[in-house]
Amino acid sequence: MTEHVLVERRGPHLALTMNRPERRNAITVAMYAALADAMEQAAGDESIRVITLEGAGVDFTGGNDLADFMNALPQDGGDIPVWRLLRALAVNQVPLIAAVHGNAVGIGTTMLFHCDLVVAEEGSRFVMPFTDLGLVPEAASSLILPQLAGRRVAAKHLLLGEPFGVEEAERYGLVSHRAGAGELAVTLERVVQSLLAKPAQAVRLTQRLLRGHSQDHVLERMNWENGHFSERLTSDEVRQAIMAFFAKRASA
Repeated sequence: MTEHVLVERRGPHLALTMNRPERRNAITVAMYAALADAMEQAAGDESIRVITLEGAGVDFTGGNDLADFMNALPQDGGDIPVWRLLRALAVNQVPLIAAVHGNAVGIGTTMLFHCDLVVAEEGSRFVMPFTDLGLVPEAASSLILPQLAGRRVAAKHLLLGEPFGVEEAERYGLVSHRAGAGELAVTLERVVQSLLAKPAQAVRLTQRLLRGHSQDHVLERMNWENGHFSERLTSDEVRQAIMAFFAKRASA
C-alpha cells in the first residue's frame, strides 16, 4: 500500500483517490499496485456496489511516472502492477465511475475507456502522447477508441497525440456526464446516489451485460499492446524520445 492512493469505504461505495498532487498524480509502480489490489479485492466483495476513481489536486493524473516505470520494468518479461490494474479494469464487474478534472494524460485517458461512467469537469483536457514518447497505445485504446469515435478520430488522438476537451470527449462517448467548474464532487455524488438507489442485482447484471460481449477482444488487444509497450520501453529510441519530450515541456 502507498500513501499516494487513498482507499476509503463509504458503506457500499469504494472510493479510490490518486493522492500525489505535488507531482500531478503521476502514477508510480507502488500506486499501480495499490489500485490493482483495491480493484481485485472489490471483485470478490458483493457488498461493494460502486467504485469511484478520482485524482487529488489540480489534475486527474499526469500519466505514468516514466522514470519510476522504466526502472521497475522486469527484464524477464514478467508481470508488473500496471498490467494487473489494466486487467482488473477490463474484467471489473462492479460499476466504476471516474471523476475527471484538469489533465488526464496517457493512462489517465486510456483507463477511462474501462469505466462504466465518466464525470468530467468543464476545462478537463485529455491527451494520449504515446507516439511522442516513442511508445504504442495501451489499455486496448487502439481497439476501443476507433469503435467509439471512428478510425480517423482515433488516428488524430493516437497517431498525432492531439489533445481534446470535454465537449469532444462527450461526443466520442468517453464522457457520460459533464460538471460545471467547481461542481465535480456534487455531480459525482449525484450519480453515485442515483446508482445506489437502484436494485443492486439488476445493476450488477446490467453492468456485466454491457461489458461482456467485447471482453475477450479487449483482453487480447491489451495483451498485444502490453508486449509491444514493454519492448518499446527498453529501446534507445524511447529513452531519447522521453528526454526530448520532457525537455520540450520544460521550455514551454
